[in-house]
Amino acid sequence: MANEIIMPKFGQTVEEAEIVKWHKKVGDKVAKGDVILEIQTDKATLEVESFNEGTVLKIFAKDGDTVPVMSVIGYIGKDGEKVPDKAPVVEKPKPAEKAPEKKVAPAKPAAKKSDPKPAAKPATAPAATPAPVIQNQKSEIQNQKFSITPRAKKLAEEALVRPERISGSGPNGRIIVRDVEAFLEESGCNDLKITAVAKELILENNLDILDIGGKGKITKDDVARTLREQPKTMSPMRQIIAKRMMESVTTMPHFFVTMKMDVTDLLAYRKQAKATGLKASVSDFIAKACALTLREIPIMNSVCIGDTVKTNQDVNVGMAVALDDGLIVPVIRNADIISLDELAVTSKDLAKRARENKLSPEEYQNGTFTISNMGMLGVDQFTAIINPGEGAILAVGASVPTPVVKKGEVVIRTIMKMTLSSDHRIIDGSVAARFMKSLKNKLEDVGLWQNM
Repeated sequence: MANEIIMPKFGQTVEEAEIVKWHKKVGDKVAKGDVILEIQTDKATLEVESFNEGTVLKIFAKDGDTVPVMSVIGYIGKDGEKVPDKAPVVEKPKPAEKAPEKKVAPAKPAAKKSDPKPAAKPATAPAATPAPVIQNQKSEIQNQKFSITPRAKKLAEEALVRPERISGSGPNGRIIVRDVEAFLEESGCNDLKITAVAKELILENNLDILDIGGKGKITKDDVARTLREQPKTMSPMRQIIAKRMMESVTTMPHFFVTMKMDVTDLLAYRKQAKATGLKASVSDFIAKACALTLREIPIMNSVCIGDTVKTNQDVNVGMAVALDDGLIVPVIRNADIISLDELAVTSKDLAKRARENKLSPEEYQNGTFTISNMGMLGVDQFTAIINPGEGAILAVGASVPTPVVKKGEVVIRTIMKMTLSSDHRIIDGSVAARFMKSLKNKLEDVGLWQNM
């Protein structure tokens, strides 16, 4: 019996996934563990391996299709084995219906002999119905469809104009030739010139000559510009980012605390320790310092859920990684417990595989606090939106040589500005300030890192 190829479900919130690329086609041999296709979930591109061996007998969904999870997208089996021509429909189980309650009619009181016989009720007149003419008129309006004569349609197509733009003067609003001719004259289409290549591009992409705009001769560059401006459907990742960011800013009252961190001594220590084998980046030091501070101040490692507060017992620090078409936040688990070296190795591996779209769902889920670092892009300071499911996020700016007063003298120190965004429902201003002060103390205390 042939085996179904199922669109897998990665994560509890994933309801559908896009097929990026099939690695196998109908007729190809497949062994257990072979990668048969790549899919794009709302967070990452993932490889799907085969649980069975045999020949690909059928593929129902092609590259670029978005398919519900747990649906059948193909079959693997023996050569020549019969499989369905259409994908089986997976029906959701219907909730059990309650049996209707039996109504017991109340007992009628016994009629007294002396009581007169009740008079018969007069017959109720049937409800009046709307006049048939009115019903027919309403039905005619609802069923009225776009209509155009063949000659008018051909004329509009030759002029590269969508007939839907034109108002009809024929019977029942039907578009006739004179309507098209009048529209072409009034809209200025008759005065437009177009190159052969531009015309071909308009036909290929089902554009309207009036979509291009402008006067004079329309060239392929004009059409290409219009195509670039055409609205395009967001990728699944972009859609989920939009949804989650809107959810965050509309449900969480954000407030921001910015503090300057003097990282001069930290950078000097890192340079010295790097020569002896330390692999930690500045971002790794920040992540470790945040993790230790989250352990100190548990409310910063919490999340508001309705009228309750959940304080996470694990400190899982997410590190935002920019991708070509979005953003992903791989999570360093138990960042407060693991060593700085282990954290550095983990963060580097996660970031590398994030950019290659090779993260598994559990590697970017269940974070408790996020760090977004745009310092390497030259950004001095910014504010970040809290990731839903968390209570705060830290935005890290660039390290900038800055004149500061130290012990009464003006000296040049390397300063980083960091801004904490907090959910004001559960985190007060004084708590956020205490978090930032403790973080600053850790980053500026080289002795802490020397003894770690």
